[in-house]
Amino acid sequence: MRAVIQRVSNASVTIHGEMKSAIGHGFMVLLGIEAEDTKEDAEWLCGKIAPLRVFADEAGLMNKNLEDADGEILVVSQFTLHASYKKGNRPSFIKAARPEQAIPLYEYFVSHLSQLINKPVATGTFGADMKVALVNDGPVTIIMDTKNKE
Repeated sequence: MRAVIQRVSNASVTIHGEMKSAIGHGFMVLLGIEAEDTKEDAEWLCGKIAPLRVFADEAGLMNKNLEDADGEILVVSQFTLHASYKKGNRPSFIKAARPEQAIPLYEYFVSHLSQLINKPVATGTFGADMKVALVNDGPVTIIMDTKNKE
């Protein structure tokens, strides 16, 4: 399971011209699910994202977490995070989980993350053609992968 976490001033997802979700400051999380991923991977990743301290304290240092900053989270599924680009110029997505496996894990991830931050998590729609807009604050972008837990 791979996540690109961006600290944002705001972010939104629009599908077919209609805004599905929008948040103020917080995290925009692009989530890629691999065929080998499990609920344990989702729990580990949520456990790293929820307390992530990348918001400025009174001294301007990144010491505050999402709860301290009263931030929100928007999670968008993105199978292309598992693109293989080693051969040729057209990426392969063979490592990405099929929808029948990925959708339940995506929903579990969102639910677990919501429990950890004690507030709803905004989402896109799995598999939809989404238009994602965001203002990266900092910029702060962190990539986490459950295959690199150490």
